[in-house]
Amino acid sequence: MNEGHINQIASGLNLEAWQVRNTLHLFGEGATIPFVSRYRKEKTGSLDEVQLMEIKKQSDRLQELDARRQTILDTITEQGKLTADLEKSILNAISMTELEDLYLPYKPKRKTRGSKAREKGLEPLAEMIMQQRSVNPAVLAENYVNEEVAGVEEALGGARDIISEWINEDQRVRNAVRRVYERNAFVKSKLIKGKEEEGAKYADYFEFHEPLKRCPSHRLLALFRGEREGFLRVSVEPEEELALERINERVLRNNSACAEQVQTAAKDAYKRLLGPSIETEYRNLYKEKADDEAIRVFADNLQQLLLMPPLGEKSILAIDPGFRTGCKVVCLDKQGNLVHNETIYPHPPQRETSQAAKKIKSLVDAYKIEAIAIGNGTASRETEYFIRNYVRFETDVQVYVVSENGASIYSASDVGREEFPDYDVTVRGSVSIGRRLMDPLAELVKIDPKSIGVGQYQHDVDQKRLQESLDQVVVSCVNKVGVQVNTASRHLLTYVSGLGPALARNITDYIHENGPVKSRQELLKVPRLGCKAFEQAAGFLRIRGGEHPLDNSAVHPESYGVVEQMARDLGCSVNDLITDPAQRSAIKLEKYVTSETGLPTLKDILQELSKPGRDPRGRIKIFEFSQDVHQLEDVKAGMVLPGIVTNITRFGAFVDIGVKQDGLVHVSQLADKYVSDPSQVVKLHQHVKVKVLEVDLVRKRIQLSMKGLQD
Repeated sequence: MNEGHINQIASGLNLEAWQVRNTLHLFGEGATIPFVSRYRKEKTGSLDEVQLMEIKKQSDRLQELDARRQTILDTITEQGKLTADLEKSILNAISMTELEDLYLPYKPKRKTRGSKAREKGLEPLAEMIMQQRSVNPAVLAENYVNEEVAGVEEALGGARDIISEWINEDQRVRNAVRRVYERNAFVKSKLIKGKEEEGAKYADYFEFHEPLKRCPSHRLLALFRGEREGFLRVSVEPEEELALERINERVLRNNSACAEQVQTAAKDAYKRLLGPSIETEYRNLYKEKADDEAIRVFADNLQQLLLMPPLGEKSILAIDPGFRTGCKVVCLDKQGNLVHNETIYPHPPQRETSQAAKKIKSLVDAYKIEAIAIGNGTASRETEYFIRNYVRFETDVQVYVVSENGASIYSASDVGREEFPDYDVTVRGSVSIGRRLMDPLAELVKIDPKSIGVGQYQHDVDQKRLQESLDQVVVSCVNKVGVQVNTASRHLLTYVSGLGPALARNITDYIHENGPVKSRQELLKVPRLGCKAFEQAAGFLRIRGGEHPLDNSAVHPESYGVVEQMARDLGCSVNDLITDPAQRSAIKLEKYVTSETGLPTLKDILQELSKPGRDPRGRIKIFEFSQDVHQLEDVKAGMVLPGIVTNITRFGAFVDIGVKQDGLVHVSQLADKYVSDPSQVVKLHQHVKVKVLEVDLVRKRIQLSMKGLQD
């Protein structure tokens, strides 16, 4: 990366050049974002993961720009048309749009009306007309009538076709039209005739228009989806007169007859070439902005979901509820291993309530169950009611309702089949429900994030960018929490900084063959896990009861020597530093600053010594729905009910109130103040109180409000 690009990135992100330079150097050496953010703060000036990711994005964009710049230079050079001024303009271009505008006149084209006119020798006529002198263009055109050009009108038409292409390729004109689009474009939609019934869900957009710059991302994505599905015709354009006025200001010189020809060519250029080109550009630009917004919402929701508090290592009884096919029950030990499974039938049509209650009680006693996880799908409320009211436990057994989103995807996946080859999908789904109560992160990494049900228009956005963003969220969450290497699945290990699928499998194979890893240093014995991968991964891998006291902490092995020196200076052991606050308070961090280890790292070390390996995800809370509401028909306007936030979008939050149909709290109903971003007010799986505003039984829609109800 050259210094010009480094300075450009630094200026754009309001950073120092040395921060960008060092960050890109670390990336060039193979360092990952979580590693750089956590263990190279001195090098970057303590940049966080968001800033590091933005540096990477900007660097990738500039490299892509440079590659395109070189291609354009090579192509124009081959044509023998590269002048010194043109080369300078191309080298100084700072955006892909500017580059493509410069390239447009030289871009190889298939046959056009303008190129056909040139072949007939009409370019000199076009040049004379473009000069707009006080001469009769028809008189000029007479000189170009020949065997290929039948008459004056054909000559003038051909000249106008050439002028239209010149106007279309004029960078000043294109930028003027862009400004019109930016300030004055409307997004409009109309129903495609005969699609009224089939496209009823797009009824709000059958006759719609709104200023493009004010159209929210979710609405724009809905419009484009309606167009893609064949129900709507969508356009993005300003008033034609305004655009033509701006074009004419740049191409007309006077009121001559030649100028009239140029004006006619300008109108043709706008309608046939320039308008469609800039419309496509702005559709793509605003689609990209809408994608960015939707992807950000999805990524924020996913992060909150992955970082939900775990119940921890408890013996779990998990239930995938059902009516006719029964409730699939599994028992899991503290490590999440399946130890028992069977089916009970407490609900209609079988209604074997008494037998089912006895069976649940016997399983709880036999497997020393500490918590029950109930999937939130079909028959969830009925199963929760059955457990709470028909089963009598001798010990305190907590009951949790757990989101099933993605469980069916997991059960039918290669991962599910690999983990449980001898069991059917219903058993696998129940296991997934139980495990995601124990540790949501460890279980949900096995499922494609797009299947977890927390996105906004996830199928309408750029899938490559969405996947990259979601993968980065998973990596960030896994490394923020840390991974117990001896009990982690290879799927979880895959996301640890510096590992990936192959090394993750090698680690689990090594543990299977040799028993639990006893120290971080032992990881270097894992096949193909070299020094670089060890450097990137070691700090995020935990070993409970390891040979070194810091093996279960976020202190990187490269810093063990610093901690050991601290202990020697205080005449105590490393373990004493972990267990004794008085010893830690005696540490003078300034004494241990070196050229490689600065105060940011030392402060992290001291903080970690006070809570080694502590899970940052907090504690799980029990939630209960209203006992008076079980189905949509029970919900009445005016009710105040407890609920759980299940999804957050730009236009509001969806809340589960226990009736199998989530209600919407519109952004205008989230708080007693103006809210621009719902994620600033609510979090995923937050427990809230909501007031029912309206219930539409036909469309199965519930309108809710949180105004005046939150603490």
